[in-house]
Order: sequence, then structure tokens, then C-alpha cells
Amino acid sequence: MFKIHYFASVREKLGSSEESLDASENIKTVADLTAVLAARGGSWALLEEDGEVLVAVDQAVAGRDHELNGHEEIAFFPPMTGG
Repeated sequence: MFKIHYFASVREKLGSSEESLDASENIKTVADLTAVLAARGGSWALLEEDGEVLVAVDQAVAGRDHELNGHEEIAFFPPMTGG
């Protein structure tokens, strides 16, 4: 089971702050997970926009090729800016 969190503008666009998703055999990487979520249509497609939305797996920023085992905590958030 994946525990998924959505932060900041990603949360606002999706209208959701968190959810749990059953792990499936088809979800092997972060890219697979984002494809499943983006298939919901509408605003969910933004999750596949690499560079526009960052991903953390178990509280560490991860690439789209990061392998998943089905028991991770995953967060989607916009790039951070400083000033």
C-alpha cells in the first residue's frame, strides 16, 4: 500500500492532500505510479510533468526511475524557490 501526499499548489490543483493506493504488480517505479495517477484525467496529468512536480519517496527526493516495492510514503510537490 502506497501512502501518497500532495503538497502546496499540487494539492490545490488536485483537490486532495493525501490518499492510500493499493500497490499493483504494474507499479514498479515512480514513473509507473505517476502514469496510473495521471490516467485519472484532468489535473492529474500534471503529475507526469517532470520538472514541474517533484517526487519524494520516504522523505528523500527521488527520480522517476526510482524503484518501488509497494510500501513507500510518496509525496508530490512543486519545485521550491528561494530568495
